[in-house]
Amino acid sequence: MDQNEESILAAVEETLGYRFRDRALLLEALTHRSWVNEAGRGRDNQRLEFFGDAVLDFLLSALLLARFPGSREGELTRVRAALVDETSLAAISTKLGLGLALRLGRGEEKGGGREKRSLLADAYEALLAALYLDGGLEPTTRVVEAHFLPVLDSGAQLGRDYKTDLQERAHLQLGVLPRYLLKEVTGPDHDRRFTVEIYLGEELMGQGTGRSKKEAEQAAAQVAGALLKTKA
Repeated sequence: MDQNEESILAAVEETLGYRFRDRALLLEALTHRSWVNEAGRGRDNQRLEFFGDAVLDFLLSALLLARFPGSREGELTRVRAALVDETSLAAISTKLGLGLALRLGRGEEKGGGREKRSLLADAYEALLAALYLDGGLEPTTRVVEAHFLPVLDSGAQLGRDYKTDLQERAHLQLGVLPRYLLKEVTGPDHDRRFTVEIYLGEELMGQGTGRSKKEAEQAAAQVAGALLKTKA
């Protein structure tokens, strides 16, 4: 590990508030498959991302149960989905400086990989997995609470049903109902990305991407709803 790489890892640890005993785990969490493909060595962060997704769901579920004891399953599911969507995780990842810390192949670097939401979201989940494997439940819980409790405390509207909002607005404003079209599905089996286009009548109003078709439709509806407001 060279001095520059060491300083990058140290900066991530300082922002995270945790020093890794096994630096190899942190390095793995920050290694994209494009770097491994070009270098011909090392291990990418996909296995950690897979585990980190489960760790995050578990810890957020416990947090939401404690924070909203009177809520029903559907409400908790919507809030959790809003907290862990690609945009939210990428924003946290950016604040942690993970975009700058990622090890990317030259092609991915030139393609703007450090700003790609999917890469940033995956890196955050991989980081949580590395943290859990290195330090256990206590520091991982502390980090998750530090990142997500302020969002809950801010009173932000989480789990908002953008599809229903758009349907009501489109019916009142235009007399039509939204139509969703699955454009493509990309990524490996464990990390699918769905892209959905949304139409009002024959007009394409935008598209959304998510880790499930439902999440992609919600993202598309949010885009279309914002555009429709400008035409009111």
